Amino acid sequence: MELGGGEWVLLAQRAAFWVERRWLVIADAHFGKAATFRARGVPVPQGTTTDNLARLDVLITSLQPFALVFLGDLFHAREAHAPATLAAFQRWRERHRPLELVLVEGNHDQAAGPPPKNLGIDCKVEPWRVDGMALCHHPQRVPGAAALAGHLHPAVRLHGRGDDSVRLPCFWLRDSLTILPAFGSFTGTASIARAPGERVIAMADDWLFEIPGLRSAA
Repeated sequence: MELGGGEWVLLAQRAAFWVERRWLVIADAHFGKAATFRARGVPVPQGTTTDNLARLDVLITSLQPFALVFLGDLFHAREAHAPATLAAFQRWRERHRPLELVLVEGNHDQAAGPPPKNLGIDCKVEPWRVDGMALCHHPQRVPGAAALAGHLHPAVRLHGRGDDSVRLPCFWLRDSLTILPAFGSFTGTASIARAPGERVIAMADDWLFEIPGLRSAA
């Protein structure tokens, strides 16, 4: 698809790829969220950081990006800077040392504090304007630019026969604003309410498919 005068590819792995710049963009990884829950007394399984990093490895191997851009909420909270979480991230970073990492700071990043300097992450304030794009965490319209954002963890609910339904993460394509699904494997979703003319592209089992919706008035 075309955004801000450039070519983008939306990926079923909950990511977007800027073809001309070879930038891989994800939103809402929430590294260390499970560690945060455990630190606060909530018994949740381990392994979500490992899963997220493994999924990034697959994308990096496939696309060979020059940069990886996080659209906010890289770490979930201060407790997410747990030794095991940071050690896993550091090992991953050493495998991808030539890769430029950029964080457009979101609300959880402000609460978690800056990432450790040895991770080599360049932090930006939203909206970060590059060419015809405005890279953000919070969904917003930026004059003269196509905005790309996260934060909402968008999802669409599909109904089958009877009472059967399923909620699937999705890309939400609005006027001059595209909202990415949450990348993190241990994140919730929020059903969206789209207006006529907006597009919704959902994902399931590594497939992308557009959900028919409301039409704009003639």
